[in-house]
Amino acid sequence: MQKDSFNRYSFLLDCTARRVKQYAQVQFNNRDFGITVDQWTILKALNTYSDLSQKELAEQCGKDQPTLTRIVDLLVKKGFVERTMHHLDRRSFIVHLSPKGKEKVSDLEPEIRKIRMKAWENLEENDFHHLKRILDTIYNNLEIQQK
Repeated sequence: MQKDSFNRYSFLLDCTARRVKQYAQVQFNNRDFGITVDQWTILKALNTYSDLSQKELAEQCGKDQPTLTRIVDLLVKKGFVERTMHHLDRRSFIVHLSPKGKEKVSDLEPEIRKIRMKAWENLEENDFHHLKRILDTIYNNLEIQQK
């Protein structure tokens, strides 16, 4: 395969990921969910993993620390998450869903599942297996070594 093909595939991968997120955000806005796709990512992770340090939450959601902090700040203001001081490290916070946040996740999860499924229409089970294998390979090829 030629380099140009690889460049086109990388570009297509970037554009597709961006389109998936843009489509979801438009749906969130049209349905007045009151949160962004990035905020949903945080809420969903906290619903799945419960109490996490901000560092763990950032890793789980694929966000850098400053971005995660801004999102968490907004979710705290909206009353969806709470921060508590880490019992072993006073410089660190534990983040968890508030009762209002748990209710928000419960209310939105079925609707967001439908929104996410739009991207997978017209694909067959075999397509998913191939896509997963390819994406896993690309992801593993690009493992970032920590210094």
